[in-house]
Amino acid sequence: MTQKNPIQTHPHQVAELCDEGRRLYASALQSGRIAREEVAAAPCLVDFALLHPDPDDADWLRPVPPTAALAQRLQPIEHEILERRTLAVQLTEAFEPFMAISAQGQSEVHSITVLEGFSRINAAIELATAECQTEILTVQPGGGRSEYALTEAMKLSKGVLERGIVMRTLYQHTARHSQGTLEYAQVMAQGNVEIRTLEELIERLMIFDGTVAFIPASDDREMGQQVALELRHPGVVSYLTRVFEQLWQRAVPILEDAAPYAPPIDGITGVQRSIARLLVEGHVDEAIARRLGMNVRTCRAHIAKIAAALGSGSRAQLGFLIAQSGILRQEPAMPTRESDT
Repeated sequence: MTQKNPIQTHPHQVAELCDEGRRLYASALQSGRIAREEVAAAPCLVDFALLHPDPDDADWLRPVPPTAALAQRLQPIEHEILERRTLAVQLTEAFEPFMAISAQGQSEVHSITVLEGFSRINAAIELATAECQTEILTVQPGGGRSEYALTEAMKLSKGVLERGIVMRTLYQHTARHSQGTLEYAQVMAQGNVEIRTLEELIERLMIFDGTVAFIPASDDREMGQQVALELRHPGVVSYLTRVFEQLWQRAVPILEDAAPYAPPIDGITGVQRSIARLLVEGHVDEAIARRLGMNVRTCRAHIAKIAAALGSGSRAQLGFLIAQSGILRQEPAMPTRESDT
């Protein structure tokens, strides 16, 4: 009857020598030899050339010195390392001529960086915040901030304010109906933070020291959920800064008592006229709510009040009545605040 190959019942690597193999090899080194029958339970010792036949007695095996065994095992590894090092040198020499070319266009290559995922976007913003020296400009469209968002903003602002950095933030008028947002604004007003509101805003925007800006790269208004762009091109960042300044001049400080909307005309409020204008332009309820920073239910409630004021019986008729009523042509201009003149 043919005996099974012992290596098949005892497979492992030499670096993972089994407990029995370790014990028997140590015993062989201590005594100078070991009976062949003793190593039957650990055939790996012979397979890995840690034991060799005793030339004087075939029933015994002698241990190979560990230094010799180690050198034998390291030799092919060192040879492979040498080959890898040689390949690394060759690759370096092959790419060296292109390094100077790459350095010349380095600023352009990294002027726009696509950031995917929360972790990478947040890491880039945290780095820009840490490197910021003078001013942070932010545009935060939508209504009132959530408790979590305000808590995170408070943590960020505290560290920034302690470094003497100025922060200017734009919210939408609807944020004025959020008690949490108003309390946050009152706390931040004690430092170098100023918050103003506008009826409509561009998408989310962050600018640090006029040198780096972050904008969303998708239609998702919550920047960071999907993809964002990190912009370092001087011309692009300068343009976005000018856009922010124009919006800032038209905005109203959030803690001022001045009404952010134009006064009512013929029973239709300023926000309702804004909704009417967007209705005439063909926007659906969801788009109007998003642009004005309110939820869809509130938007539809305003649309119902406009319809009631104009005597409209249908959505199709409402657009015609808005245009015919002239309420959009009567919209008064917002007064210019002395602080901006």
